[in-house]
Amino acid sequence: MTLEDFTEFGDDEDDGGGGADAADPAAAEPGGTEGGGTGRDGVDGGSATDGAGANTAGGDAATDDAFAAYDVEATGEDTGLGVVSVSQGLRVAEEDDETTLRAFVTTGNREAVRLGKYLLIPYPDGERLFCRITGLEYAQEFRSDDATEIHARRQMRRDDFAERDYKFMAELEPMSVVYGTGDDMKRRMTDRVPKPGAVVEEASDDAEIKTGLKIPEDGVFLGHLSVGGEKVRTAAEPPTVDYRVKDDYADGDPLAFRHTLVAGGTGSGKTHASKNVLRQYLDSDRTYPTGDGRESRMAVVQFDPQDEYAQMHDDNPDLDADFARRLDREGIAHGGHDDTVALVPRVETATYPGEGHRAERVEFTIPFSLARDMPWLVAGSGLNENQYPALLTLLNRFFGDYGDDGTYSQFLSYLDDPALKEELDESGRVHEATFDAVKRRVRGVPGGVFDQDAKPITELDHTLVRPGGLSVVPTYHLPTSRQKEIVVLAVAGLLVDDKLSNDPDSDRIEETPLLVGMDEAHNFLADADTVQARKVVQKFTEAAKQGRKERLGLFLITQDPQDVAESVFKQVNTKIVLNLGDEDAISSVNIPANLAGKVPYMEKGQMVVYSPDNSEPVELIGLSECVTRHD
Repeated sequence: MTLEDFTEFGDDEDDGGGGADAADPAAAEPGGTEGGGTGRDGVDGGSATDGAGANTAGGDAATDDAFAAYDVEATGEDTGLGVVSVSQGLRVAEEDDETTLRAFVTTGNREAVRLGKYLLIPYPDGERLFCRITGLEYAQEFRSDDATEIHARRQMRRDDFAERDYKFMAELEPMSVVYGTGDDMKRRMTDRVPKPGAVVEEASDDAEIKTGLKIPEDGVFLGHLSVGGEKVRTAAEPPTVDYRVKDDYADGDPLAFRHTLVAGGTGSGKTHASKNVLRQYLDSDRTYPTGDGRESRMAVVQFDPQDEYAQMHDDNPDLDADFARRLDREGIAHGGHDDTVALVPRVETATYPGEGHRAERVEFTIPFSLARDMPWLVAGSGLNENQYPALLTLLNRFFGDYGDDGTYSQFLSYLDDPALKEELDESGRVHEATFDAVKRRVRGVPGGVFDQDAKPITELDHTLVRPGGLSVVPTYHLPTSRQKEIVVLAVAGLLVDDKLSNDPDSDRIEETPLLVGMDEAHNFLADADTVQARKVVQKFTEAAKQGRKERLGLFLITQDPQDVAESVFKQVNTKIVLNLGDEDAISSVNIPANLAGKVPYMEKGQMVVYSPDNSEPVELIGLSECVTRHD
């Protein structure tokens, strides 16, 4: 209870609680009772009239004896947000739940404090404890401070909130110890406790923040560090903290080859963000060493179900000169990528409009010969464990007779031969019932995908994979989902096979650093019960595991991350999570709980990045403008 509790409540009207009568001066003064009394010094108080006079004199004396006012200034200035407190313990431990680190925040700083804000606490020898706020609370000196009639009625009659009546405490999570200066600044795990009363300051130095969070100084730009949807500001120029992903073999394998997942719901900005990231990989200054000692730029092949990524060929007309200069200052690649080709799958009865971009277009077809190494392309609906080996037998027999020039139409005619069916049944290689089942499945494959009037994709390897080039494979124009699936898996499988093979068909694919981007990845890499689905997942699981040494990266984009096969998903090192409203989707990306709770509330362009081999988990804000065209 404070002095204010008495001084403010003294003007209240009598509420019937037995208060003194304001009209009776004798009753109002402790030393003046009616008919006399004893004063403070034990002297008779005299009559009531004398008492009143004494009161008047006492009032004058009180005025004369008032404290004198002096014109003074405080020595020095307050620094920081507050100080380390030991009121509830002060402890750092190897186990997070055994750590107790709290700071008292002074009144003037309380409005600026937010959950997640990064702070620094100095040690006496100049090292700094880097930490973040994980909890905020108003605390009281005594349990019943605001549980009194006086306090409640006083608060009900005022418009403001008396901060000084409460202690404001911030609970802190130690993240690292930062030491050194400039380019020699380093971090280590928290290994000692700060001193009681140490000043707690907001982290405002770009280098200290990056060191404390283990953010690389150089690499592929993703966005700017933020807390609660607001960018972290520093004293540097520019005042923001850029977040980058390791892209140099000096720091270990580039994380591009350890795979990236972009997860976000409709309207979250995942395509906008993905274009911005892919544009950085295509920067002319970004190269990677090859097996023969050369340096080569990366090739990007992007599968595009909504016909959006070929727009990366064009400049963004909404990107003004001031914004471009800001990007230049931060070393962020921008502008349309001239070396962009739309590789359009030719499918019977389907026409590709391609009206949203000016990129070059090259048509291709899927040759049936790819089914020799990828039998699941013609498996149709699900095949069981007996039917899949039968399909392999039939395909091997067919290509043995017709060679790689054999077509899908010829294969269907081949299966209509009753003599073949009888021969395989009598030899015990394929039961007649199994033969009929396989035949039905193969005929269930949609027509018009294989062997169309266009150049086979197997002969376009130098167009498909170009160092520094972006190849976009649009599937928006294809009539059925099964046709889209065949095209995407055929081309992606071709790339993966040549990357992993000891005897590749294309030296260009094998030798070029490659990033395979797959939008709506959940449609192609989902766990399933069918044999062919398992074979597809198995192929891409091997690609994910070996990508590091083969310079092959997967860039998976999805709004349903929970549907991506776990064997592929667990190979992904960098997860970029935008707004997701589905609890199962949020749970599946497996990010720290404190960040997962923010995901459903994030605005467009806000994201969480969880990349354990790159930095601590952080919240970012992406660029407000796309660096290429994005309609």
